[in-house]
Parts: sequence; structure tokens; C-alpha cells
Amino acid sequence: MSAESAVRCRELVSASPSQHQHQPRSRITRTRTRTRTRPPKLPKMASLPPLPANYAAALRLIDEAHAADPNTIPRDGATVPYELHYAQQMTRWLAARQPDAPPALQLACRAQHFRRWELPRSSHPPTRAGYLTWRAKQKSTAAAQLTALLTSSAAIQPPLAPAEIARVAALVRKEGLQQQQLLQQEQQRDEETQVLEDVACLVFLDDRLDEFGQRAAMDEDKMVTILRKTWAKMGARGRELARGMALSEAAAALVGKALAGGEV
Repeated sequence: MSAESAVRCRELVSASPSQHQHQPRSRITRTRTRTRTRPPKLPKMASLPPLPANYAAALRLIDEAHAADPNTIPRDGATVPYELHYAQQMTRWLAARQPDAPPALQLACRAQHFRRWELPRSSHPPTRAGYLTWRAKQKSTAAAQLTALLTSSAAIQPPLAPAEIARVAALVRKEGLQQQQLLQQEQQRDEETQVLEDVACLVFLDDRLDEFGQRAAMDEDKMVTILRKTWAKMGARGRELARGMALSEAAAALVGKALAGGEV
């Protein structure tokens, strides 16, 4: 990373979440550069409520951890760590999905991929069982690492209460998600966990779908299956936002095929 890019990266880390809500986006680059050619397509978003000082300090620490990701993308003339970029997209879409999001949900959305590069998908077999095992381990590991950070850092003053930290960790683990409960057990669902899941799905559709579909292992049938599963994970408001996206022609065609015959 050049000196100029490093300075730009530090500026991105230190900025508040609301300052990232209208930045243009670029494709992830791991082995080669691939920039996005279509214009930004986010709807006009409300600003999230300002965080209390201790939560704002926690968010800065989370972003500092994201900045250690060795995988990068080009953005705004700089090279940006991918997980920092991803976390900022989570904040952008959270502002659209729940403009009044409370502090714990803001932190959880910012940290749901906490240090994910240390546990890549390639660390588990390329099977459905391997994926499910990896996903479960990723969530539990991210929550544990985040808990350790929020518990031990002297930069967070006043310290977050144990119950507050536990709440953020539970959201990162996606506890109480609808798919984890019997459908009739409405009282056991965690609506904020559903918001986080909606936001993650929206970021995938907005920021990753085109790149994902270009992978050698992906054919149309696989992509349609993935999109159906993605749609099934979202709640009504998440789907409403997804339907309003200005997707690329190829992505829109895939979504249309996935939803043909009625929504999942």
C-alpha cells in the first residue's frame, strides 16, 4: 500500500458511519483489479442516530481491526481493506433498513464479519456441510473476538456494561433468527437479528452479486438457487428494499428467474 493510500485508509477508519452513506462503491479485488462500471444505486438514506461516546469508541476499534484485512479493493483513488469496505456498506444499508437503529445493532452490523479473513471459506470443505460448519464457526468466532475487544479495551470509556456487550455478541451470532425457530413461535424471534440479516442480504445483492456470478464455479442454476435462499432469509422490509435496487441487467435477470412463480 502506498503512503497516500495508507493515509486515505486511516481517514476512512476514523470517519463516522454517516460519512460513508453516499460513497461510490467498487468491486472486491483479491487477485486482480475489478472496478464497478455501473453508477451507485443506493436509495437516499437517512442518517443513523449518533452513537454515545463509548459506543463510538468501540466502533472505531472495530474499524481499526477491519483495516488489518490483507484483501483490498480500489475505492476513491485509494486501496481499501475489503472488510472495512464491507462494514461501511453494512452501515449504509442499516440506515435504509432501520434509520433509528439502536447502538448495539449499529455495532453488530459493523462487526458481523469481524476478522473474517482469518477464517476464510477455503478453510472448510467445498460442500454444503462444509459451508454450514464454516458459517457457524465464523459467527461464534467473530462474536468471541468482538467480546474480548469490547471487554478489554481501555479506550472505551465508560466501559460498556456486560449486558450491552452480550447483546452485541448475540446479534453477531444471529441468535433468535426466524429460520432458527419454529414458524409459529413468533415470540421467540429477535426482530433486530432479522434486521441484521436483512442488511447482510442487501449488501450481498448490492455489492457482491455481480462478482459472485462471475466465479468459475457458478452457473445460472446455482445462482438462482442462492438468490432464492437469500430472498427467503429476508423479512418484508428487506425484500421491499431489494426490489427497489437498480441492479445490473444480468443481476436483475437472475433475480427475476429466482422469483419466477412467486416470492419464496
